[in-house]
Amino acid sequence: MSDPSTALRAVADRYWGARLAYSPTEATLHGDHRYDDRIEDVSVDAEAHERATWLELRAAVDAVDVAGLDAAGRVTRELLRRELTQAVEAIDVRRTELRFDQNTGLHAELMVVAPQIKAPTPEAAGALLERHRQIPRLIDQMIERLRAGVAAGRTPARINVERSLNQVDRYLASPLDGDLFTTMAGPPEWDGEAAWRTDLAAAARDAIRPAFARYREFFAGELLPAGRPHDQAGLSWLAEGPALYEHFVRRHTTVDDLTPQQIHQIGLDELDRLADEYAEVGDRLFDATDLAAIFDRLRSDPALRYASGDQIMDDARRYLAAATAAMGDWFGRLPVTPCVITPIPAAIAEDMPMAYYFPPADDGSRPGMYFVNTADPGSKNRFETASVAYHEAIPGHHLQLAIATELDGVPAFQRLSHGNTAYVEGWGLYAERLAEEMGLYADDLERIGMLAADSWRSCRLVVDTGLHAL
Repeated sequence: MSDPSTALRAVADRYWGARLAYSPTEATLHGDHRYDDRIEDVSVDAEAHERATWLELRAAVDAVDVAGLDAAGRVTRELLRRELTQAVEAIDVRRTELRFDQNTGLHAELMVVAPQIKAPTPEAAGALLERHRQIPRLIDQMIERLRAGVAAGRTPARINVERSLNQVDRYLASPLDGDLFTTMAGPPEWDGEAAWRTDLAAAARDAIRPAFARYREFFAGELLPAGRPHDQAGLSWLAEGPALYEHFVRRHTTVDDLTPQQIHQIGLDELDRLADEYAEVGDRLFDATDLAAIFDRLRSDPALRYASGDQIMDDARRYLAAATAAMGDWFGRLPVTPCVITPIPAAIAEDMPMAYYFPPADDGSRPGMYFVNTADPGSKNRFETASVAYHEAIPGHHLQLAIATELDGVPAFQRLSHGNTAYVEGWGLYAERLAEEMGLYADDLERIGMLAADSWRSCRLVVDTGLHAL
């Protein structure tokens, strides 16, 4: 009989190998270039094949003797089983048919990932060019999946289609010179780079952009007319909405026994808890303790808005530098990989959040990336930038995910799989408060930004359950 720890590690390694084979772009992002000449397959047949793989691996996990595992092994087993179960559930609820929005849509994913890809060798460069030539097939598959979703009554929220169209239109209107799909880093000192870049530009012009144009035509001609109006944006307006919402709540919270009503109430209770803090900081900052007066000032004072994208970047860099300088006094282990700050690509920025973080590559070829949104600066609040920086970068996601990537002695999926929303975003929210303990907020304006970020999370519990269930 095999040792349970050895058996579990073997299943974990098989899972990670299969996941990278099914998700070749993810493999490349981790620095694994075995699949650079391939692209994802989102067809129904491909998902059926994946599902069979995940079920077979889950059975292998279940066969591991829990009694023979130490505490760390039991954690690994539970995490692996949950990840496999979630992968099966995602296929069963046909989540691919819901990828029409500005964050999880295929177009957004392709444009977010493209600048992060690196070709370290001429062989990888040639393989990645071949991947680009396959993007039209992937886009056409996605169109068919979304079309099938509409036919089954899975109509999108109109606002998501509008924002996705805006992203695609901005990409198609951008100049070919500097196209997102032509800017990946190539092999150092490679004499074939000029010809390769010419081929990348040709692929963007002759394959990728025409495919995006077909995608746009489908969104405008079929998805938009089928889109649910703004007063029916929630999943509750779909026949299968309750089951879908239950899936998403379970996936993102990892909590199986809370009803939407209970989650809704948690959000309301959290907002009540924050009221006293607002009054305390608002009294010092605005000479106001009434919440309505404080919120009105935060919303309406033009002095609290940015005048340019450069101002946003300057502040974000300053906060990142301060946190980087302070982290050694607060953490016993620091990431080897640095955190680099950069603007969100212009083609997608208008419909993306204020910022997001991209973990480093497993092979060290790409640092942690803190992306900052500089679009429409007049709509962005000066008081929010500090808490966002501490959430997304340091001491937030960069410390958490870069250190996780660099861990020894745990399976790759535990180091590199960052899909546990509750854990990842829970750390980010905690990091905003930790930054106050670290003395990183310089004044009450930055502190009220911390409270606003905390409120936003609580409001999401209220609004999300309200839209989709209540």
